[in-house]
Amino acid sequence: MPLRKYQMDIIADVKQAYKKGKQAPCIVLPCGGGKSIIVAEIAKRTTDKGNRVLFIVHRKELCDQIFRTFRDWGVNMGLCDIGMVQTISRRLGKIKRPVLIITDENHHSKAATYRKIYDAFPDAKRIGVTATPVRLDGSGLADVNDELVIGVNAKWLIQNHFLAPYDYYAPSMVDLTEVKTVRGEFDIKSTEKIMLKKAIFGDVINNYKNLAAGKQAICYCVSINHSLSMAEAFIAAGINAQHIDGTTPKAERDQIIEDFRRGKIEILCNVDLISEGFDVPDCGCAILLRPTKSLTLYIQQSMRCMRYKPGKRAVIIDHVGNYARFGLPDADREWKLDSHKEKRKNSEAEDLNIKTCTNCFMVFPSKDDSGKRILECPFCGYKLPKSKKEIEEEKQAILEKIEGFVINYDSPSDCGSYQELKAYAKSKGYKPGWAWYQARMRGMI
Repeated sequence: MPLRKYQMDIIADVKQAYKKGKQAPCIVLPCGGGKSIIVAEIAKRTTDKGNRVLFIVHRKELCDQIFRTFRDWGVNMGLCDIGMVQTISRRLGKIKRPVLIITDENHHSKAATYRKIYDAFPDAKRIGVTATPVRLDGSGLADVNDELVIGVNAKWLIQNHFLAPYDYYAPSMVDLTEVKTVRGEFDIKSTEKIMLKKAIFGDVINNYKNLAAGKQAICYCVSINHSLSMAEAFIAAGINAQHIDGTTPKAERDQIIEDFRRGKIEILCNVDLISEGFDVPDCGCAILLRPTKSLTLYIQQSMRCMRYKPGKRAVIIDHVGNYARFGLPDADREWKLDSHKEKRKNSEAEDLNIKTCTNCFMVFPSKDDSGKRILECPFCGYKLPKSKKEIEEEKQAILEKIEGFVINYDSPSDCGSYQELKAYAKSKGYKPGWAWYQARMRGMI
């Protein structure tokens, strides 16, 4: 398969970065954009010149996958070492000196093990690949990379039929307000306790049946116990499901994935395994039961079902409100090398310009392309109630715009306008909200 034009453009931009004197650019491209093919082509060009390549991954499951991709693309594997970061960092004395170091899932590269490898080969050029060039704490990659090579965005990939369009649903299911944060992420033990309630299992299964019946789905769970229990609940409901995790023996895991590929398994439950870079067969639905504060994890998991097929429309069911922390998967995001932590007072969905229909649970932008507020759900036609923020803005706009004047009225029924109600309320010592409420009830505003 030839490279797509946008992939060739990225390779050209990387080459230009090196010409400008950059040592460690990072390629940024959404999930499904073909990052592995891009670096395979870069590795092939490097080994074709007789130069060595070192490819670093962060999980052992990815080594065989990358090896097959590189081999099939024509990389000289006699000049290419592929290994897990922990293994390579312990065997630096045995690694032949590379001319190029490629780092998979480059947002992990701040860790000391990566730095140890980079420091061991200071003359080697480096390149990283990631869909999200940020860390869990929101900081950028300026301490390990010197340029971002940003490709096309997810919206472009959908519009040009390289990713499948999707419908996003967010049925309200769990309250995470009491869950503690440990090292910047939701505490697993306390979250697991919430997610193992029997009522929640029923909600997950019913919502799958209502929103994505018949679609093969990958279900992201909080813990191994939660994933096993979720698989059992699906099976009890007559839906064929299986669980896999990092401790599942390789032969068993390969068989489960092959059964999923052949359609023998409808739901594949896991804990973070099928996220970053993990190759799984195409599916039509992602079920999010693992709340996270990691944008990277959210993007990897929510977009897992968006591989393109003609006529396909993916379904994402977010039971844990991840969209309210990060926006929709294909939201426009501005990437920078330096830290760009978001400074928001809260993480409500309305701050991200997205709405959730309380009738059908569909999530969609709160405004159309012209910037006009969407008043009805574009999917079921349900008339949307105004959010607290919108009501407050409306009240504030009215109060700032209209200035009343004091006239003596015997009763509220004598008032014929909002200005007069406001003046009456002021003369009686009522709170300002009383006049606004009365005017709204009478259809004056």
